[in-house]
Amino acid sequence: MPYFERPGARLYYEVAGAGPPLVFAHGLGGNHMSWWQQVPAFRDRYTCVTFAHRGFAPSTEDAGGPGALAFAADLAALLDHLRLEQVRLVAQSMGGWTCLSFALAHPTRVKALVMCDTTGTLAHPEFPAIWAARPGGREQGLFERGIHPAGGERMAEEQPALHYLYWEINNLAAGVDKDALRFQLGAMRDTPVEALAALSMPILGMAGDEDIVIPPEAVRLLCVAVPNGRFVSVPRAGHSVYFERAAEFNRIVGGFLDEIDSPGGEA
Repeated sequence: MPYFERPGARLYYEVAGAGPPLVFAHGLGGNHMSWWQQVPAFRDRYTCVTFAHRGFAPSTEDAGGPGALAFAADLAALLDHLRLEQVRLVAQSMGGWTCLSFALAHPTRVKALVMCDTTGTLAHPEFPAIWAARPGGREQGLFERGIHPAGGERMAEEQPALHYLYWEINNLAAGVDKDALRFQLGAMRDTPVEALAALSMPILGMAGDEDIVIPPEAVRLLCVAVPNGRFVSVPRAGHSVYFERAAEFNRIVGGFLDEIDSPGGEA
């Protein structure tokens, strides 16, 4: 089992396939296993790298560690360890904090960025109104009914086995104080819109149109704010399009990457 040592943490990662590097960063309810429907779809064309963020089993973090503040530096160190100079990044929810921060710090190392159901660290002036317009208590109400909000009510009803698997992966991070981590991620939303002008790489934003965790409109605004962004809304999907609608997710991401990596594709 490959581990990479970091100050105060031990990161678990996996590498599969061959070709240009494609790195996946999971959300708060996941770990490296979250991408079980993506790696088989992309490993024939890409070297797929999955990892578990610090603190998310089987990765570890010492008590009192920096948590999400170290995510982007962890990613940079992992890529250095694997000797990957330029990569394509696919970020889900919490992973958007990791990947957007990394892209801002190391723009030449990112060939393309996919932001799924996430705005990362962006602080957009329209976000407060968007979040305030959401009905209150929806996420807590789902938890009380045994439904994970990141899976969503539709997944629980239409694909109960898939929803069960989502919960099982989520529960592997039992040692993570997720309420504290959510608070930390909220405090890290401090990237001004103007800073996104430095991101010249192609960026794809994707959101399930039934997402109650991150408003799809917020993801769209991120894509509008970058020089080379596009936004795709996926119907009948919640916060975890990659998990709930994997075939559609893989088709959209695959087409985006094909454009970039084809001869004469985007720089």
